[in-house]
This record gives sequence, C-alpha cells and structure tokens, in this order.
Amino acid sequence: MNMVDWLPEGFPPFLAAWLPTLVLVLPLCLLAELLFRVGRRVVRRAAQRAPMVASVGRAIEAPAHLALQLLALNLAWQQGPEGLPGVDRLLTLLLIGVFTWLLARVVQGVARGVNEANPLAVSDNLSARRIQTQTMVLSRTVQGLVVLIGVSLMLMTFPAVRQIGTSLLASAGVVGIVAGFAARPVLGNLIAGLQIGLSQPIRIDDVVIVENEWGVIEEITGTYVVVRIWDQRRLVVPLQYWIEKPFQNWTRRTSELIGTVFLWVDYRMPLAPLREALQAACEKSPHWDRRFALLQVTEAGEKAMQLRCLVTAASAPAAWDLRCHVREHLIDFIQREYPGYLPRHRAELDPPEPAASGPVVNGPPPVEGGAAEMETPSTPSPPPGRG
Repeated sequence: MNMVDWLPEGFPPFLAAWLPTLVLVLPLCLLAELLFRVGRRVVRRAAQRAPMVASVGRAIEAPAHLALQLLALNLAWQQGPEGLPGVDRLLTLLLIGVFTWLLARVVQGVARGVNEANPLAVSDNLSARRIQTQTMVLSRTVQGLVVLIGVSLMLMTFPAVRQIGTSLLASAGVVGIVAGFAARPVLGNLIAGLQIGLSQPIRIDDVVIVENEWGVIEEITGTYVVVRIWDQRRLVVPLQYWIEKPFQNWTRRTSELIGTVFLWVDYRMPLAPLREALQAACEKSPHWDRRFALLQVTEAGEKAMQLRCLVTAASAPAAWDLRCHVREHLIDFIQREYPGYLPRHRAELDPPEPAASGPVVNGPPPVEGGAAEMETPSTPSPPPGRG
C-alpha cells in the first residue's frame, strides 16, 4: 500500500510526493552517525598499536563525519521524484568537495605520522631530517594535485564548462603554449619542489649560507623556502633558487665542522707555547669534539706573520662558540705572557745632517751605520676571510 493513501484529503500534492524521501532521511542520517561512531572507536582501538593509524584517524575525523552524512542525504534524495536539478548538482558538488577534503587530510595524516615517527629532537637527526623533508615536499605536492583534480571535477559538472573545453580542443596547440608561458613559475616551482624532495640538496634544519647570510632551513613550502638567519630574521628564497644557483650547505652529510681562527703576531713570537695554549683552550671548552686542534703559520707578511688555528666541533653553533673561545683565550695568553710580541711597525729614521759651523746642541746621538731602528706597537687589520 502506498504511503500517500494514508494522507488526509487536501494534503498538498507536492509535499505528498516528497514525503517518502523526507521520512527516509532521518533513519539514513542516524545510520550514518552510527557507522561514524563505530568506525571512530575501531580506529582509536587500532591506534593504540599503530601510531600511523592514530595520525590518519585524527586527520580525517571531521571530513569523514561530513562525508557519511552527505552520502545518507544523497541516497535519500535519489529515492525522491525528479524535478529539482539544482539540488542534484549541489549535492554532487558537496560530495566532490568533501571527498577532496578527505583525501587531502589522509595525505596530511600520513605525513604527520611519518614526521612523528622520525623526530628531530635527537643527537643525530640526519636521517630524520632527510625523511621529514621528503615527506613534507611530497605530501604538499600530492595535496595540491588532489585539490586540482577535485576542482576540475567540480567544474566539469557544469555543461557550459564542458562546452568551452570542447571548443578549445581545436586550438589546443596555441592554448598549450600560452598556458605554458603563463604557468611557467608555478610549474617551475612544482618541478623544483619535486627535485628538492627526491635529491635533497637541502633539508629541514640544515645550516646553509645563502645570499651571504648564515641561517638554518626552517620551512619548505610548495613555492619557497624560509631560512632563519642567526639574528632571527627570516630570508624567503624561491624553490628554483636552490636548483639553479650555488649555495653552501654545512650539514649536507654530517654536522661536524672545522672552525678557523686567524691571529697576527710579531716574528719573534715562539710558537710552541702558543700551541700548548691552544690545546688548553680547546680542552676547557665543552664545544670541542676532540678530533684535532692545530696551529700553523699560513702567511709571512711584511710586518707580521699570520697564524691559523684549526679546531673541530660537532655542529655549526658549537664551532662558532669554540672559535670565539679560542680567539679570546689566545689573545689573553699573548697579552699576559708575551705582551712584547704583538704585531709592530718598524721604521728607520735618518739623523739630521750636522750644521756647517758650531757644535750640534740638540741633535740625536750619533749611531753606527747612520740609522736607528724604532719599534712602535700596532695591530694591522687582517686580510678578508673568515676567522
């Protein structure tokens, strides 16, 4: 027996036609809610043994709930009479949008689970930084493709858009060239992002020198890289820069570094005590990794000689602090133990010629050889270079 037969006389025919659909909506929505709650409980129980499941479950909770409700509404709507194509299209657009959101959140949850399984807060985080960089770049690329496909499917539901696409097929060559030029920066960054994710010239937390700035890779997005400079500024560099131009990566294979300290001293300065002072300074510093500490004469200038101290550290910040400590310790040692051996300027002064008649009253005493050597302390500026 039809439900309409139970309705009183004078009931609006429009409502009578849609009454079975309206009655079906409530139990279908309750069933979708029940499925969601059961699925959430199952996922939470499985998440106790699999952290990846927990990460994905947290990410998809909201879109999955909405997707089940929309599926229930769409199923109930399909049982009703035809006559409202606008509502059909709206439900289709909502379903495509929700499933696009769901897939994007799945990718995000997987990426978050991989990052949580490989934390950076460890002593040797080289492998973790490599995995996190690959995961970040690839997940954002996949999310962008998912959103692009979803938007394309939503546009294809409109007949006018399909007709425009059909008419453009005749001039696909010209359109392809124009689109290629217009999308060249976007495509270039996309390809550069894939190259960075696969070949990894840079990784999260890498120490780099780019544009003559020392900093740490803080964030890698789909279009640019954020470098945290040592004085807390942020340098934003496009992705293509890292593929096309040279830069320094101090932590490419390992974070260990060799630091340099340059000193200028007088030629009379003995080197053996200075080497002992260098060794003592390194042993007092917690930043020295005890690989080696060397002191060498690297230049014999006109007025002084240049000494280079090589010290090793486990990371770039430790190397910087160690260099400063060694420089201060050696300068203090020279000032305290050998103050007369700091760099000096040497000059020769010729005595004035004696007067034609009469004794010289205020002239300098005669010196054998006709010249006198005078030493004046000075500290010449070192040549350009680090240290």
